[in-house]
Amino acid sequence: MQPYFNKVTQAGYDKIAAEIEAVKKERPGRIKALSEARALGDLSENAEYSAAKRDLRHLESRLRYLEKQLRYAQVYEPADNAVIEIGKRVTLQFQDDQSEETFELVGNPEADIDHNKISLSSPIGKALIDHTTGDTVTISSPNGSYQVKILSVEKI
Repeated sequence: MQPYFNKVTQAGYDKIAAEIEAVKKERPGRIKALSEARALGDLSENAEYSAAKRDLRHLESRLRYLEKQLRYAQVYEPADNAVIEIGKRVTLQFQDDQSEETFELVGNPEADIDHNKISLSSPIGKALIDHTTGDTVTISSPNGSYQVKILSVEKI
């Protein structure tokens, strides 16, 4: 059975790698805090020890998660054309109210709706993939269906 790799942009890959380095730098401080709390005495009623142990456990868990994300990430380089794929910026016109919105299509690990970065597995991402400028696409979401017109597609 072949492992499944998540397609990500180079920027997304670099962001995960940078977070791993930041977490690794934070680790010695957490270990030191745990050993200092342990030195305070009775572990059964030592709140500082319990908190330090929990904090280190959360940090280790986050590190394992990020390393797994990076291990199964495949950097995807988009083609320099107007076909929608990962690594493209897409401007859409919503047909119901004629409003316009610009999104970046990115891999699952780097999706961030607050920064208009949507993944392939989102309803919009699934509907837009392989379409091009000028196409009108119907998007099926949990709240119903709506149509968008693709105004522009450019490489990020």
